[in-house]
Amino acid sequence: MVQPQMTDDAHGPRPEGPAVPNGPTTRLRIVGQDTYASWDEVYVDNVVRVYRLLYAKVGNRADAEDLTTEVFLAAFGPLRLSASRGEVRAYLAATARTALAKYWQRRLGVEVTHLDADVAARELEDEPVPSAAPARARALLDGLPERHRRILELRFLESRSIRESAHEMGISVGNAKVLQHRALRMAARGEGDAP
Repeated sequence: MVQPQMTDDAHGPRPEGPAVPNGPTTRLRIVGQDTYASWDEVYVDNVVRVYRLLYAKVGNRADAEDLTTEVFLAAFGPLRLSASRGEVRAYLAATARTALAKYWQRRLGVEVTHLDADVAARELEDEPVPSAAPARARALLDGLPERHRRILELRFLESRSIRESAHEMGISVGNAKVLQHRALRMAARGEGDAP
């Protein structure tokens, strides 16, 4: 059985945690409301903010995603988990500024380091605005006839292959392709109620 190690201080002996044979002493860390409990929480709480900030600067999704990944990979090494949420966000903004400078250096051959600190702070502090896209997509799908709606749900909402979708609907693969094509055209024109 592992016994807790005791150390002496001004108030007498206190337990430090269980001793691990040939290993470091385990210590518990108190997590305050203004700090993060884990690296996962840091990522989940900040990834959308960092992405939005970078997307606003580079203007395309692929580069913004790559830069967001670059920011978190660069930040996780030196960033202290014990830092406050504000310190974490400020550090991520500074790391984003560096990643953006490197990006423009690679793209344009010119060093562009300007990332307005006020804008960055606002972007990182503001809660992400909920997207209206899911409601719009649902309204569009609800306006389609049953079979057209179902093929689009299977293909795009459930990520099924054309073969799986055809099997689920009890139709041939060729019929599923035609049905999907027609459903997409109807949805694009907003003709959900057309026969």
